[in-house]
Amino acid sequence: MSISKKATWTNLVKTEAERLGFLSCGISKAEFLEEEAPRLEKWLKKDMHGEMGYMENHFDKRLDPRLLVDGAKSVISLLLNYYPEKKQVEKSYKISKYAYGQDYHHVIKSKLRQLQEFISNEIGEVNGRAFVDSAPVLDKAWAAKSGLGWIGKNSNLLTQKVGSFYFIAELIVDIEFEYDHAVTDHCGTCTACLDACPTQAIVEPYVVDGSKCISYFTIELKNEIPNEFQGKFEDWMFGCDICQDVCPWNRFSQPHQEPLLMPAPDLLSMTKSDWDEISEEVFRKVFKKSAVKRTKFSGLTRNIKFLKK
Repeated sequence: MSISKKATWTNLVKTEAERLGFLSCGISKAEFLEEEAPRLEKWLKKDMHGEMGYMENHFDKRLDPRLLVDGAKSVISLLLNYYPEKKQVEKSYKISKYAYGQDYHHVIKSKLRQLQEFISNEIGEVNGRAFVDSAPVLDKAWAAKSGLGWIGKNSNLLTQKVGSFYFIAELIVDIEFEYDHAVTDHCGTCTACLDACPTQAIVEPYVVDGSKCISYFTIELKNEIPNEFQGKFEDWMFGCDICQDVCPWNRFSQPHQEPLLMPAPDLLSMTKSDWDEISEEVFRKVFKKSAVKRTKFSGLTRNIKFLKK
Protein backbone atom coordinates (compact mmCIF):
# COMPACT_ATOMS: atom_id res chain seq x y z
CA MET A 1 0.00 0.00 0.00
CA SER A 2 1.32 3.46 -0.88
CA ILE A 3 2.48 5.78 1.88
CA SER A 4 0.19 8.55 0.60
CA LYS A 5 -2.88 6.29 0.81
CA LYS A 6 -2.04 5.31 4.40
CA ALA A 7 -1.57 8.98 5.28
CA THR A 8 -4.88 9.92 3.67
CA TRP A 9 -6.77 7.15 5.49
CA THR A 10 -5.13 8.03 8.81
CA ASN A 11 -6.09 11.67 8.44
CA LEU A 12 -9.66 10.74 7.47
CA VAL A 13 -10.14 8.55 10.54
CA LYS A 14 -8.66 11.07 12.97
CA THR A 15 -10.72 13.93 11.53
CA GLU A 16 -13.93 11.89 11.80
CA ALA A 17 -13.08 10.80 15.37
CA GLU A 18 -12.78 14.47 16.31
CA ARG A 19 -16.10 15.26 14.60
CA LEU A 20 -17.77 12.49 16.62
CA GLY A 21 -16.62 14.17 19.82
CA PHE A 22 -13.60 12.08 20.77
CA LEU A 23 -10.89 13.95 22.63
CA SER A 24 -8.09 12.32 20.64
CA CYS A 25 -7.28 9.37 18.41
CA GLY A 26 -4.05 7.40 18.05
CA ILE A 27 -3.25 4.35 15.93
CA SER A 28 -0.78 1.54 16.57
CA LYS A 29 0.21 -1.68 14.86
CA ALA A 30 -1.74 -4.74 16.02
CA GLU A 31 0.87 -7.03 17.53
CA PHE A 32 1.75 -8.98 20.66
CA LEU A 33 2.21 -6.73 23.72
CA GLU A 34 5.59 -8.09 24.71
CA GLU A 35 6.28 -5.72 27.61
CA GLU A 36 2.83 -6.18 29.14
CA ALA A 37 2.89 -10.00 29.20
CA PRO A 38 5.21 -10.52 32.21
CA ARG A 39 3.59 -7.61 34.09
CA LEU A 40 0.09 -9.04 33.69
CA GLU A 41 1.24 -12.53 34.63
CA LYS A 42 2.95 -11.26 37.80
CA TRP A 43 -0.10 -9.14 38.75
CA LEU A 44 -2.43 -12.13 38.40
CA LYS A 45 -0.10 -14.47 40.30
CA LYS A 46 -0.10 -12.04 43.23
CA ASP A 47 -3.95 -12.14 43.23
CA MET A 48 -4.16 -8.38 42.75
CA HIS A 49 -7.36 -8.91 40.76
CA GLY A 50 -9.23 -10.06 43.89
CA GLU A 51 -12.61 -11.57 42.97
CA MET A 52 -12.41 -10.26 39.39
CA GLY A 53 -12.04 -13.79 38.02
CA TYR A 54 -12.64 -12.60 34.47
CA MET A 55 -9.17 -10.99 34.53
CA GLU A 56 -7.66 -14.49 34.42
CA ASN A 57 -9.63 -15.43 31.32
CA HIS A 58 -8.35 -15.04 27.76
CA PHE A 59 -4.77 -14.24 28.83
CA ASP A 60 -3.45 -14.62 25.27
CA LYS A 61 -6.22 -12.50 23.76
CA ARG A 62 -5.49 -9.68 26.21
CA LEU A 63 -1.98 -9.50 24.84
CA ASP A 64 -2.58 -10.05 21.13
CA PRO A 65 -5.42 -8.28 19.25
CA ARG A 66 -4.90 -10.57 16.26
CA LEU A 67 -6.61 -13.27 18.33
CA LEU A 68 -9.68 -11.04 18.67
CA VAL A 69 -10.02 -9.95 15.04
CA ASP A 70 -8.96 -12.13 12.12
CA GLY A 71 -6.23 -10.46 10.10
CA ALA A 72 -6.02 -7.49 12.51
CA LYS A 73 -3.41 -4.95 11.45
CA SER A 74 -4.26 -1.80 13.43
CA VAL A 75 -5.57 -0.76 16.84
CA ILE A 76 -7.34 2.61 16.72
CA SER A 77 -7.39 4.02 20.27
CA LEU A 78 -9.81 6.78 21.22
CA LEU A 79 -10.32 8.97 24.28
CA LEU A 80 -13.64 10.50 25.34
CA ASN A 81 -13.58 13.24 27.98
CA TYR A 82 -15.93 12.85 30.96
CA TYR A 83 -14.67 15.60 33.26
CA PRO A 84 -17.82 17.36 34.58
CA GLU A 85 -18.39 21.09 34.82
CA LYS A 86 -20.16 20.73 38.19
CA LYS A 87 -19.52 18.29 41.04
CA GLN A 88 -21.61 16.80 43.84
CA VAL A 89 -22.36 18.99 46.86
CA GLU A 90 -19.77 18.89 49.66
CA LYS A 91 -21.80 16.97 52.25
CA SER A 92 -22.57 13.93 50.16
CA TYR A 93 -21.42 10.36 49.69
CA LYS A 94 -19.35 10.40 46.53
CA ILE A 95 -19.71 8.82 43.13
CA SER A 96 -16.85 8.59 40.64
CA LYS A 97 -17.20 11.36 38.07
CA TYR A 98 -17.32 8.92 35.16
CA ALA A 99 -20.71 7.70 36.42
CA TYR A 100 -22.47 11.09 36.62
CA GLY A 101 -24.18 10.69 33.25
CA GLN A 102 -25.42 7.82 31.11
CA ASP A 103 -23.56 4.51 31.00
CA TYR A 104 -20.42 5.19 28.98
CA HIS A 105 -20.53 1.74 27.34
CA HIS A 106 -23.64 2.74 25.36
CA VAL A 107 -22.51 6.29 24.67
CA ILE A 108 -19.13 5.22 23.25
CA LYS A 109 -20.39 2.09 21.42
CA SER A 110 -22.70 4.31 19.39
CA LYS A 111 -19.82 6.60 18.40
CA LEU A 112 -17.59 3.63 17.54
CA ARG A 113 -20.29 2.16 15.29
CA GLN A 114 -20.50 5.49 13.47
CA LEU A 115 -16.72 5.56 13.05
CA GLN A 116 -16.75 1.99 11.77
CA GLU A 117 -19.45 2.84 9.22
CA PHE A 118 -17.47 5.88 8.13
CA ILE A 119 -14.35 3.76 7.56
CA SER A 120 -16.33 1.24 5.50
CA ASN A 121 -17.92 4.01 3.42
CA GLU A 122 -14.73 5.97 2.83
CA ILE A 123 -12.10 3.23 2.64
CA GLY A 124 -14.00 0.08 1.76
CA GLU A 125 -15.27 -3.02 3.54
CA VAL A 126 -13.29 -3.42 6.74
CA ASN A 127 -13.24 -6.34 9.13
CA GLY A 128 -13.12 -4.98 12.65
CA ARG A 129 -14.54 -4.91 16.16
CA ALA A 130 -15.30 -2.15 18.63
CA PHE A 131 -14.25 -2.48 22.26
CA VAL A 132 -15.33 -0.44 25.30
CA ASP A 133 -13.98 -1.81 28.55
CA SER A 134 -15.94 -5.06 28.19
CA ALA A 135 -13.58 -7.44 26.42
CA PRO A 136 -10.05 -8.75 27.00
CA VAL A 137 -8.25 -5.67 25.66
CA LEU A 138 -5.52 -3.81 27.58
CA ASP A 139 -6.89 -0.43 26.60
CA LYS A 140 -4.42 1.72 28.55
CA ALA A 141 -1.46 -0.15 27.03
CA TRP A 142 -2.79 0.39 23.50
CA ALA A 143 -3.56 4.05 24.14
CA ALA A 144 -0.01 4.57 25.45
CA LYS A 145 1.46 2.67 22.50
CA SER A 146 -0.41 4.95 20.12
CA GLY A 147 0.93 8.10 21.76
CA LEU A 148 -2.25 9.28 23.52
CA GLY A 149 -0.47 9.55 26.87
CA TRP A 150 1.69 7.58 29.28
CA ILE A 151 0.66 5.15 32.01
CA GLY A 152 1.19 6.99 35.30
CA LYS A 153 2.15 5.78 38.77
CA ASN A 154 -1.55 5.30 39.57
CA SER A 155 -1.78 3.02 36.48
CA ASN A 156 -4.09 5.48 34.70
CA LEU A 157 -3.34 6.94 31.29
CA LEU A 158 -2.10 10.52 31.74
CA THR A 159 -1.69 13.35 29.27
CA GLN A 160 0.00 16.70 29.73
CA LYS A 161 -2.83 18.62 28.07
CA VAL A 162 -5.94 17.19 29.76
CA GLY A 163 -4.92 14.90 32.64
CA SER A 164 -6.75 11.58 32.96
CA PHE A 165 -10.53 12.04 33.23
CA TYR A 166 -11.51 10.26 30.03
CA PHE A 167 -12.70 6.89 28.78
CA ILE A 168 -10.57 4.73 26.49
CA ALA A 169 -12.01 2.68 23.63
CA GLU A 170 -10.68 0.82 20.59
CA LEU A 171 -11.47 -0.23 17.06
CA ILE A 172 -9.36 -3.19 15.98
CA VAL A 173 -9.35 -3.42 12.17
CA ASP A 174 -7.70 -5.38 9.36
CA ILE A 175 -6.22 -2.44 7.43
CA GLU A 176 -2.95 -0.56 7.83
CA PHE A 177 -2.54 3.09 8.74
CA GLU A 178 0.33 5.38 9.60
CA TYR A 179 1.25 4.49 13.16
CA ASP A 180 1.83 6.82 16.10
CA HIS A 181 4.59 6.46 18.67
CA ALA A 182 4.60 6.31 22.47
CA VAL A 183 5.28 9.52 24.41
CA THR A 184 7.64 9.90 27.37
CA ASP A 185 6.62 9.51 31.01
CA HIS A 186 6.11 12.83 32.81
CA CYS A 187 5.38 11.63 36.35
CA GLY A 188 8.92 12.50 37.42
CA THR A 189 9.50 12.28 41.18
CA CYS A 190 5.83 13.00 42.03
CA THR A 191 4.19 10.52 44.43
CA ALA A 192 0.92 12.40 45.05
CA CYS A 193 -1.25 9.43 44.05
CA LEU A 194 0.65 6.93 46.21
CA ASP A 195 0.57 9.27 49.20
CA ALA A 196 -3.16 10.04 48.88
CA CYS A 197 -4.60 6.52 48.45
CA PRO A 198 -6.32 5.79 51.79
CA THR A 199 -6.30 2.00 51.33
CA GLN A 200 -2.70 1.95 50.02
CA ALA A 201 -3.84 0.19 46.86
CA ILE A 202 -0.95 1.70 44.87
CA VAL A 203 1.61 -0.70 46.33
CA GLU A 204 4.50 0.77 44.35
CA PRO A 205 4.81 3.20 41.44
CA TYR A 206 2.87 1.86 38.42
CA VAL A 207 1.42 -1.12 40.35
CA VAL A 208 -2.14 -1.04 41.73
CA ASP A 209 -3.40 -3.90 43.87
CA GLY A 210 -6.95 -4.04 42.52
CA SER A 211 -8.12 -6.04 45.52
CA LYS A 212 -7.40 -3.04 47.82
CA CYS A 213 -8.91 -0.34 45.62
CA ILE A 214 -12.04 1.53 46.77
CA SER A 215 -13.48 1.16 43.24
CA TYR A 216 -13.09 -2.62 43.53
CA PHE A 217 -14.79 -2.76 46.94
CA THR A 218 -17.72 -0.54 45.95
CA ILE A 219 -18.37 -1.98 42.48
CA GLU A 220 -16.74 -5.36 41.83
CA LEU A 221 -16.84 -7.02 45.27
CA LYS A 222 -20.04 -9.01 45.77
CA ASN A 223 -19.33 -10.10 49.36
CA GLU A 224 -19.15 -7.89 52.46
CA ILE A 225 -16.43 -5.24 52.52
CA PRO A 226 -13.65 -6.31 54.94
CA ASN A 227 -13.79 -4.47 58.29
CA GLU A 228 -10.07 -3.67 58.12
CA PHE A 229 -10.90 -0.96 55.57
CA GLN A 230 -13.49 0.71 57.76
CA GLY A 231 -13.03 4.48 57.97
CA LYS A 232 -10.72 4.53 54.94
CA PHE A 233 -13.19 5.19 52.12
CA GLU A 234 -13.43 8.98 52.56
CA ASP A 235 -17.16 8.89 51.72
CA TRP A 236 -16.78 7.17 48.33
CA MET A 237 -19.83 4.97 47.75
CA PHE A 238 -19.34 4.15 44.05
CA GLY A 239 -15.87 4.14 42.55
CA CYS A 240 -13.12 6.52 43.64
CA ASP A 241 -11.31 9.47 42.04
CA ILE A 242 -8.74 10.20 44.76
CA CYS A 243 -5.62 9.25 42.78
CA GLN A 244 -6.87 11.31 39.83
CA ASP A 245 -8.03 14.30 41.88
CA VAL A 246 -4.56 14.73 43.42
CA CYS A 247 -2.66 14.24 40.15
CA PRO A 248 -1.04 17.57 39.13
CA TRP A 249 -1.80 16.91 35.46
CA ASN A 250 -5.54 17.05 36.17
CA ARG A 251 -5.25 20.78 36.78
CA PHE A 252 -5.58 20.91 33.00
CA SER A 253 -8.85 18.95 32.82
CA GLN A 254 -11.53 20.72 30.78
CA PRO A 255 -15.30 20.12 31.16
CA HIS A 256 -16.74 17.81 28.51
CA GLN A 257 -19.48 18.86 26.10
CA GLU A 258 -21.18 15.48 25.64
CA PRO A 259 -24.94 15.82 26.42
CA LEU A 260 -25.33 12.12 27.26
CA LEU A 261 -22.67 12.35 29.97
CA MET A 262 -24.30 15.28 31.75
CA PRO A 263 -25.27 14.49 35.37
CA ALA A 264 -28.65 12.93 36.04
CA PRO A 265 -31.22 15.39 37.48
CA ASP A 266 -31.04 15.60 41.30
CA LEU A 267 -27.74 13.66 41.51
CA LEU A 268 -25.44 16.58 42.28
CA SER A 269 -27.71 18.11 44.94
CA MET A 270 -28.31 14.93 46.98
CA THR A 271 -26.86 15.09 50.49
CA LYS A 272 -25.85 12.31 52.89
CA SER A 273 -29.31 12.33 54.48
CA ASP A 274 -30.87 11.88 51.02
CA TRP A 275 -28.61 8.90 50.35
CA ASP A 276 -29.27 7.43 53.80
CA GLU A 277 -32.98 7.32 53.01
CA ILE A 278 -32.76 6.38 49.33
CA SER A 279 -35.51 4.05 48.15
CA GLU A 280 -35.29 1.59 45.30
CA GLU A 281 -37.68 3.80 43.34
CA VAL A 282 -35.42 6.85 43.70
CA PHE A 283 -32.37 4.69 42.85
CA ARG A 284 -34.05 3.60 39.60
CA LYS A 285 -35.03 7.16 38.74
CA VAL A 286 -31.63 8.80 39.44
CA PHE A 287 -29.59 6.00 37.87
CA LYS A 288 -31.98 5.03 35.08
CA LYS A 289 -29.29 4.91 32.40
CA SER A 290 -26.21 5.11 34.62
CA ALA A 291 -23.26 2.77 35.13
CA VAL A 292 -24.16 2.89 38.85
CA LYS A 293 -26.86 0.32 38.07
CA ARG A 294 -24.01 -2.18 37.90
CA THR A 295 -23.72 -2.26 41.68
CA LYS A 296 -27.52 -2.55 42.03
CA PHE A 297 -29.61 -0.96 44.78
CA SER A 298 -28.48 -3.62 47.25
CA GLY A 299 -24.81 -2.94 46.49
CA LEU A 300 -25.13 0.83 46.84
CA THR A 301 -27.00 0.57 50.17
CA ARG A 302 -24.36 -1.91 51.39
CA ASN A 303 -21.67 0.65 50.55
CA ILE A 304 -23.56 3.45 52.33
CA LYS A 305 -23.99 1.31 55.46
CA PHE A 306 -20.27 0.55 55.43
CA LEU A 307 -19.46 4.28 55.26
CA LYS A 308 -21.69 4.92 58.28
CA LYS A 309 -20.13 2.24 60.50
